Parts: sequence; structure tokens; C-alpha cells
Amino acid sequence: MESLTTNTDVRLTVTRCFRTLKSSTDSSDIITALRTLHSYLDEGPESTATSAERAEFRKTYYSSALQLLVSNIQADWLHQLTAAQRTELWDGLFLAGPPEQALLVLMDAIGELRPTSNLDHVVNITEKFLQRRRLAELLWSYCLEAAPSDSPQLRETLLGRISALPDITANKLQLNNRALFLPQQYYPLLATEMLTALERTCQALRAGTDCSLTFVAQTLGKVCIQGHSGSVLAVMAPRLSACTRSDMVWQRVCWKLLENVPQRWMESVLTGLVQAVSGPDALGRIIGNLVLTNKKAQFVITHKLLLLQYKYETRVLRIILGYLAADRDRRPLLIQVLRSVSQAWANSSAVKHTPLEQQLYVSKALLLSVSLLKDSEIQELRSELLQCMLGGMQTHLDSNVVRIRRMGMVIGEYLSSRMDINGTKLKFEYDQDEETRELLSLLAPGACDEPEAEPVNRADGPEETAETAESAQNASQTTSGAQALKTDPDSDLDSDDELTPYDMSGDQEISKASPPRYLRDCLEILISSEDPERVELALQAAESLVRKNSFAAREISVQMSKVLLHMDDKYNINGFLYLRQATMVALTVADCIPVTHYLTTEFYSLNYSLRQRLDILEVLALAAQELSKPVTEKKAASISSATTAESTPYPGDNPVHWRNVVEKRIQSKTKRLTKKAAQPVTKATPNRYAPVAGHFFFPLLKNYDKPQVTFDLLGSDHLVLGRLIHTLGLFMHLAVNAPIAAQMGCALLDFVWAVRYHADQMVRRGVLFAVCSVFLSMPSQNLLVDISDQLFETRSWLADVAEGDPDADCRSLAVQSLVLLDKSLKKQLQDPQAPTVET
Repeated sequence: MESLTTNTDVRLTVTRCFRTLKSSTDSSDIITALRTLHSYLDEGPESTATSAERAEFRKTYYSSALQLLVSNIQADWLHQLTAAQRTELWDGLFLAGPPEQALLVLMDAIGELRPTSNLDHVVNITEKFLQRRRLAELLWSYCLEAAPSDSPQLRETLLGRISALPDITANKLQLNNRALFLPQQYYPLLATEMLTALERTCQALRAGTDCSLTFVAQTLGKVCIQGHSGSVLAVMAPRLSACTRSDMVWQRVCWKLLENVPQRWMESVLTGLVQAVSGPDALGRIIGNLVLTNKKAQFVITHKLLLLQYKYETRVLRIILGYLAADRDRRPLLIQVLRSVSQAWANSSAVKHTPLEQQLYVSKALLLSVSLLKDSEIQELRSELLQCMLGGMQTHLDSNVVRIRRMGMVIGEYLSSRMDINGTKLKFEYDQDEETRELLSLLAPGACDEPEAEPVNRADGPEETAETAESAQNASQTTSGAQALKTDPDSDLDSDDELTPYDMSGDQEISKASPPRYLRDCLEILISSEDPERVELALQAAESLVRKNSFAAREISVQMSKVLLHMDDKYNINGFLYLRQATMVALTVADCIPVTHYLTTEFYSLNYSLRQRLDILEVLALAAQELSKPVTEKKAASISSATTAESTPYPGDNPVHWRNVVEKRIQSKTKRLTKKAAQPVTKATPNRYAPVAGHFFFPLLKNYDKPQVTFDLLGSDHLVLGRLIHTLGLFMHLAVNAPIAAQMGCALLDFVWAVRYHADQMVRRGVLFAVCSVFLSMPSQNLLVDISDQLFETRSWLADVAEGDPDADCRSLAVQSLVLLDKSLKKQLQDPQAPTVET
């Protein structure tokens, strides 16, 4: 009954806190809710929660609390907290609870979040998680018999996150990855954390507490199978070797650790271990008689590392064979290895078809195996060794490869000396090279006895380093304080009355919020934030972020354009209209076709105000003007000029330079009566508007004659009609020399012909501006081919406007249009290949 009451109280309190974090905007309520959640993680004497309540919260609600924090990471209340409050209340929840749950939530958040400042925040917490040695706490929690209850699927997921953390972060952060997440730093750190867990296990066993090493063994195997056995065991092997030298508890812990490694990962662990230990004695202390109890370990040690693989150094052979020979129970395996190796060495097919490196490797294994046998064992194996010597020597000596023959000679000499057949020993004459000298060096007394290096206490390194740094920092602070007291003994007697006040009239209040660094942060702030300061900073940074990262802009261009189009200036932001328009123009330029399609479609949609429709036209016009500017590759030009400057030889070395000098002198001495002014040749340059001009122009000609519920273009909305015609004329003017200019000109004349006598003078100005744009941009030959029927009627209409229109601007535009039309007709009529026009 008491447990039921405890569970109910915890559930009600946590639910109330969750509701506050989701919906409240009051900073005091938010801080109170976060402190309440912290109280369930505080195990100190000042904790207000009971042990039963803390256990219930950790078991049932901790993961949900962390997931809620991650889902509300963009909330305004988080950015209203001070840096100290954020570190204590928000970050502290991830660093004070069950580490396995915190790690899973952090890794899931890194995988799901987009590259924003929110992702940076989560990455910072993950970095603190590793720096504060929370991995050691995680591993130790699974070493206790009262380990966290979980399912096999959850444990497998946790193993995957721990072993693949550098891969997960590298795939997500790419070039912005942190140094601590790199494999060369993370896996040695993980090895140190595993050693810490093993140290605590030894202490618990001495105190009579039962422990389990299953999870630590699975972590070790998982990391080794992924190819990181070298960096992990390079840290663990020296420490394990030192601890097992005189401590039986450590030996038992190491043996149990290797026994619990899953079979599918046993090979990678043993392969890395035999390369990391300093000698056969260290290997024996760490793995014990594992080869006698584990079939997979026996196969790897006695067969695979000796006969199937040959990439290892000679010291690995010495360690393996010395390990088998060091214990009475393991010596039968040494004899078994000798038989297998001797058969492989004497096999004629293997001599002919295996690489020389593998034959040399097998020869070393044979020599070391025989050298480790006692005389009594040699006598028992005499017949087998004699058969190996005779058959193998014959095969090697018959080979036409000099290196193989020398191997046979060296092995034959040594086998005959050990077996002492009738007191006779074989002796061959051969030239010694590096291989033969290496084989002979294995026969020296004590060749298999390699002294162990002095171990380094690696497990205590991080703790000692942290403590040393902290003590040094405290000492430096104390020293600096003492020096201050010595240098200024009368500091308490000083007075500030005579000091001149500092002028702070021009100071500005420092903003608590920081401008967003990612485009997605801007989008999320504009969508969900209610903080005026954050919204203003997001608007100010949006345009530059769009132009700096066009790839990210293309992903959210339409969505962000929609948000900006519907955005109101409810916070009275300085320059709001300009900031919004500049960002929309940048989005249109960065992702032209999708954004243009969206804006032109929304222009004729329902429930838009006239201001929004005018904004659409302004954005499209500004974007088209920016796209129509010539493409200038300044970077390429600067590089080419620099390259030219570097590659230009000294004038005296150029054989053609004297011709230039003579030519200049002749030009300076020559007198001319007339000299035609040299006109600069205009170089044709491409622009980005020509290929997409149709996407700006033609969608705006659709549905103009269909009155909507809130929009009547040909009726009362004269302002929008005039601005639309002006915008279409601008698109036409910018499309000069574009392939689609002729089609645009025909469509635009058809559109404005129906409103050429409009009562509103602004509409008439737009019509005349559009006609001028057609005559300026449309190729003159297309005027006679495509719109020959309308030319003379258009000319008479322009003449009437030039004479009788009451607006002076309209009359001026009509005169300009007449001049342009007459020039085009005159040019075409003078061309003998021009088409004829029927009058």
C-alpha cells in the first residue's frame, strides 16, 4: 500500500512538472519544475524525496523527462535562463541520473536533430557526459547484481551506442565533430572506463558483494569486433598485466571477463590481446586456462593464429607458444600444435602453392615449438619429427627457390641436432641472409623468454589528472590571493570617493539571447518563438545565413518563404519589412524554381491581403533583377591573374619582348592625321535569369480574369493590376537576348491590349512600360513575324496616347515606344531578307 501511494505521488508531481514545461511561459514556474525534477536525482542528505520516490522516478520517468527536454529545446523559456541556470537545471538532468538512459536519449537526439544550435547544445552535453566519467558509472551499474532491469533488445541498443559513438557523431557532425568523439581519443577513454569498472568490481568482491562482468565483456567484444581492439587493449593490457602479477582477485576478474566474451567476438579479443601483452606470462595471467575451457579460444590460439594467418610479428609466435608451454595443463596443446605445424611444413603441396611469407611464418613456429619441448618429449615424438625432417627437407631442397631451400637447411640442421640421430648432425653450406639469421636467432637460449615491460598505471590516470589539476588550480588561487595581500596591505583603507565616474551614457544593454548560427534555428524561432528579442535576431541573421549556405536553404526554402509571407510585425521590429523582404529575395535566388512556383501560385490564392500580393510582386521583381546580373567568377579571375603573374617571366628573358618595344617606339614616332577612337568591345556574359525567366513570367498571366472572393484584379483592385503589369514589363525587360523573349513579348502584348484604355493612370503607365519593354527586349525580326497584324494598330494607338492622354508620363512613354517601334521597323525593312508586311 505504501509503494502504491509513493508511485501515485511521484506520478502526480512529475505530470505537473511536465505540463509546466510544455505550456508555461513564466520563468519562475519553469525553474521550480526543473528543481522538482532535480530533487528526485539528488541523493544527498538535503534531498526532499525519499529513496523509494527516487527509485520510482529513475525507473519510470527519467527517460521521459529527458525526452521532454530535448523536444522543447527550442522553447523560449530555455533561452531566458541564465548560463548558470541552464548548466545547473537543464544540463544537470542529463548528468545526474541513470547514465544508460541519458546516453540513449542523447545519442537519439544527435541522430534526429538537424544541424542547428540545438544540436550543438546536445553535443556539448554529450561531451560533458564523457568528461565526467559517466561511462564508468554506466558500466559499474551493470556490474552490480542489482543492475538496471532491461530487455535484451535495450542492452543490444546500448552496446551499439557505446561502441559506435564515434561513427554516429562523425556521420552527423561531419567536419564539425569534436576531438573527444574521434576514435583515437574515445576508445582509449572507453578502455580507461572499463578498467575503472573492473577496479570497483575487485573492491566489491573483497567486500563480499556479488558482481557480474557480462556487460563489460560484451562491451569489450563489441568494440574489438568493430576493429578498435588495438587502441582499447593497448590501454587495458599493461594495466591488467600489472594488477594480476600479485593479486589473485584481479586474476579471477580477468579470467571471468574473458570467459563472458560472446563466442562470436572471442577471436577479435584474443587476436588483439596477444599483440598487446608484453610476454607469455602476462597472457597466462590475464586469460588463464581459457584455451582448455573454450573451444573457440582453443581454435584461435592453436590453429588460426599459427597456420591460417601469417601477418603477425615473431613476438606473437613467441607469446602464443610460450603461453602454451608455461603450464602443465596446457603443454598437451603445445605437442598438438607441433604436430600440426610439422605436417604443414612438410606438405609438398603447401610448399609449392603457399606464399613465401606464410612458409617463413610456419618455419618460425616449428623452430619455436621444438625449442620449447623437453628432451623426454622429443624422444616421444622422435618418429614423427624424423618423418617431418626427411620428407620436409626433401621437398624444400628440391625447390628451385633459393629462399625455400635455405629454410629447409636451417630446419633440418636444428631437428637433427635435437633428435641426435646416432650422434650425427646435419650440416649444410649456405649463404646467410636476413631470413636465415632471423631463424637462427630463434635457436638462441632464452629466445622465447621476453622480459615484461614495467607497467604504467593507466586506470588511475584520469582521476589523478583531474585531482592534480583541481589542486593546482586551488593552489594558484591561494597563491595569487596571498600575493595580492602582500603587495597591497592597505587595500581595505582605499577610498573610491576621489575617482572620476565613468561615462556610461552611451552603453547599450547586452542581449541575453545570441543570434542563431543555423538556418533551421531561424525557421524554428520564427515559427514557434514568442520572444521578441529572439525573433528580431533571427530575422537579422536569416538573409546572411541563406546566402552563406545555399544547400541548407534549398532544403527549407519553400517552408521558410511561407512563414515569412504570413509573418506580421507584432513585435514592432525595426526594419521588419526590409528584413523580411531581403530574406525572401535571398531564398528565391538560392532556390529559384520551387520558391517562384510557390509565390506565383499564392498570388492568385484566396484569403490573402493586397499587401501580401504586392509583397509577392516586389520579391519576385527584386529576385529577377539580382538573377539578371552578369555571372562574375571573381575567385577564378583572381586565381588566374595570380597564376599569370607568377608564371610571367622576367622581361629580359622573353624573346618576343624586343618586338613589343620596337612597335611602341614606332607608334610613338608616327604622326597620323585622324585616329578613330577605339571602342571597347562588349563581352557577352551569361546570367542566371535567362534560363528561369518563364517561371517568373507565365504563371502570373494565369487566372488574372477570374475574380476571387477577396481579390478582383480587373475590377476595383487597380493598384495590384498596375503593379502586376509593371512587374511583367520588368520581367520582359530583363529577358533581353533570352531564347524565350519572343514568346514572352507576344503573351505580354495580348495581356495588356485589353486594358490599354484603363481609367486608372497607373495602369496605363504600366501598359506603356510593358510595351516599351517588348520593343526593347523582343528581337526585331520577331516583331514582323509574330505580331505583324498588331504592329500598325499598336502604332496608331501609341500616336493617340502621345497626343491626347491627360497624364504627362503616359504621353512620354508613348513617344518612347513610337521611337523604338519605328527603329525596329526601319531596321527590318532595310534588311533584304526581312519578311514583307502587308499594309
